[in-house]
Amino acid sequence: MAYYINTDNNVNLFVEDIGNGKPVLFIHGWPVNHKMYEYQLDILPAYGIRCIAPDLRGFGKSDRPFSSYSYNEMADDIRRIIDTLKLTNLTLVAFSIGGAIATRYMSRHAGHNISQLILAGAAVPSFVQRSNFPYGMPVSAVNSIISQAYQDRPKMLAEFGKIFFASKISREFNDWFLTLGFEASGQGTIKAAESLRDEDLRNDLVAIRIPTTILHGKKDQVCPFELAQVMHKNIPQSKLIPFENSGHGLFYDEKDKFNQELLKTLL
Repeated sequence: MAYYINTDNNVNLFVEDIGNGKPVLFIHGWPVNHKMYEYQLDILPAYGIRCIAPDLRGFGKSDRPFSSYSYNEMADDIRRIIDTLKLTNLTLVAFSIGGAIATRYMSRHAGHNISQLILAGAAVPSFVQRSNFPYGMPVSAVNSIISQAYQDRPKMLAEFGKIFFASKISREFNDWFLTLGFEASGQGTIKAAESLRDEDLRNDLVAIRIPTTILHGKKDQVCPFELAQVMHKNIPQSKLIPFENSGHGLFYDEKDKFNQELLKTLL
């Protein structure tokens, strides 16, 4: 089932809703859309899991406002989806920038109706290096990505894709995954990248007071493994599960392990 949900500021969010049973909401990463979870959405509904997978504003089939891509606004979008669908006892599975949005949701909305959290390759607590925070990408690297997006977004996406996975992927899979980035709006891609660069979630971590599973690739070149260690240290009810052979795209690099860990946590 697929439908649209309208937000408070009149942005229509596309939502894929598959299966029945325990509700799980999947928040995708930058610069793709909910289709990145194909190899989870094909499996989990058979185990009595209802998979709810929206496209973030500016990405996939959702509306593409020119501005309004802050973590606050995107966390508010998640709240609107949850309230519209009357979801309770909900698990959030959140990847990359999705993990950042989920973390802001936990602080901004006091974890409304969330019972557990799964952070996968999360861009938390900061995507970039900051004063007293030496982990993550240099700000200059993100500025370069943004500049490239203004000049030649397809090339930028292709270059970014080269550091996404640690395993050898087929040319066909690479081409398909690249199209997910092409489906985003240029402005959404750029503005969300600016949020990744500018926003800091270090003070938000204390708001996560529910069981949290952290899944993270040891070979991640986008959100280095040190971010997972910081999350684990600062989220009291957390457990860290390293993916030894994964880069940023652990959901595909080690998809069988990824799916098994999801099922262990969800069932």
